[in-house]
Parts: sequence; C-alpha cells; structure tokens
Amino acid sequence: MSRGGPLATERRISIYILSDNRLHREALARILKKRPDFQVAGVSGTDTAEFDGRALEQADVLLLDSSPDLLDRAEELRDLRHRHPQQKILLVGMEETKDVFLEAVRRGIAGCVLKDASADDVVQGVRAVGAGEAVCPSRLCRYLFEYVRENQKQSAEVRPASLARLTRRERQLVPLLGRGLTNKEIAAEFNLSEQTVKNHIHRILRKVGANGRVAIADICRSETVAFSASR
Repeated sequence: MSRGGPLATERRISIYILSDNRLHREALARILKKRPDFQVAGVSGTDTAEFDGRALEQADVLLLDSSPDLLDRAEELRDLRHRHPQQKILLVGMEETKDVFLEAVRRGIAGCVLKDASADDVVQGVRAVGAGEAVCPSRLCRYLFEYVRENQKQSAEVRPASLARLTRRERQLVPLLGRGLTNKEIAAEFNLSEQTVKNHIHRILRKVGANGRVAIADICRSETVAFSASR
C-alpha cells in the first residue's frame, strides 16, 4: 500500500546478468524472474560481442559473476563502471579472498555475495543494492576495518623524506595507481613493458612502506609531497 493513497505499482528493479558460465547465468535468470519486483533485462557472457547494449545501459543492477581471475579482469570492471556510472554492480560467487575483495571495492562494486550464498542471499543482495545500499558479508567486512586501520597506521608512520626518494618516473606512476589503472594500462601510457611497470611498483612499495598497490596512492595522498610530476 502506498503512503496516503491506493495500491500502486512499484517500479521494478531492472537487472542485467553477466556470466561466462551459461548454466549459472540461466539459473540466476530463472530465480530472479520469479520475483515480481525484478525485471531481468538481459543475460549474456562477458564478451562485449554478446552484450545487449540497450538492455545493459538501462539496467539498474549489473549482476556480475565473480571468478578466480577477477583481478585480471579489473580493467573490464572499471570500464563497466565508467560506461554506466548509475548502475550498481553486485558480484556473485566471490571467493573469501582479501586482495580480490578490496580490489573489487576499489573498482566500484556496490556489493558482493560469497560462492556459498543461497538463492535468497542473491535476491536480498539485488534488492539492497537496487535500493542504494551496500552488501558485504560479515566475513569480508572485517577486511575493510583491517584495511582502514592498517592504512591509517602506515600513513602516520610514513615521512615525506621516504616519499621524496621516489624517482621522477615513480612519481608519475602514483597518480595512475590512484586511478586504479592496471599494469597493462600503465605500460601503454608510458610505452613501457609490463615487467618494467611491475619493477617500478615493487620499488615504490618498498620506499613508501605500503603493503599493497591499493595503499600506495592513499599513503601518498596523505602527504604534502606532489606526485603529479610533469612528463
């Protein structure tokens, strides 16, 4: 019953399902289509050639199947968020892995459910992100608390003198890491090999005392040292 009026038809949550596992995506579609408040706008694999462009653009929630190579597909996730910033991304079938989870959060997901989640967990997750909420299993939520605590401690311990030891090239890489670019994208930006980029990042980690690439830009942003050196 709508407030102060007669029965009204609530707007249904439009969902687009992306999964390379055909059986999985079809099963998800069958489950979600049974809910009167959902509309499955499209179902496809993650190959862009398979996308239903119009349906993908109009969907409220993008249900994205997680996979062991999610970090390698980070560029794809970032591009999806860039092309459709209004959409909420819900990852399903995620492994309980700290690095993968934190990277997915950094890439802009609205929530995730673990691989042992039930059909009802997925349904509730879609409803939550569709309503503008975040979804995070408690077993993964603790990683967010740990990350914030560890990063705050690192930021307090790092001194500008240590950051000043970065070379000109290393300074140029920091803003790109802050934007979430992959090694491949950074290599293309500077016409370097991916291995060279990896070497640079390894040295930056050692010099600033960060425990991962995600923390590099956060630590550096907390300091007064300028990292946007001209090329």
